Amino acid sequence: MRMNRILAGAVIGAIAIGGVAAAGSPARPAATYTLAADRSGKLKFNKKTIRARAGRVTLRMHNPSNLPHNIGIKGRRVGRTVGKGGTSTVTVRLRRGTYTFYCGVGSHERAGMRGRLIVR
Repeated sequence: MRMNRILAGAVIGAIAIGGVAAAGSPARPAATYTLAADRSGKLKFNKKTIRARAGRVTLRMHNPSNLPHNIGIKGRRVGRTVGKGGTSTVTVRLRRGTYTFYCGVGSHERAGMRGRLIVR
């Protein structure tokens, strides 16, 4: 009899915990923001500012230029360097604030390949 009560309590507890987990808010999928390197070979992106929501943020940069480029978020991560026709991607979890996105190849950032990422 006592064993039945213990098992019944365990089943009810498991159902209650499962109900709480199911009722919690689902994780928001990463929002993806696209940009591109300048196709003329100038060291700049086609966007100077990107506005994103807090959480998982993905920046996807297409490279139409003959120079190698990548995309990174200052102090976080940098995507792989790609040649003409390639796409560099970086995904990070960000809180509200202002960040810098940039190209981490050589002196590209210093030459102008950077922008503001405003997270709300």
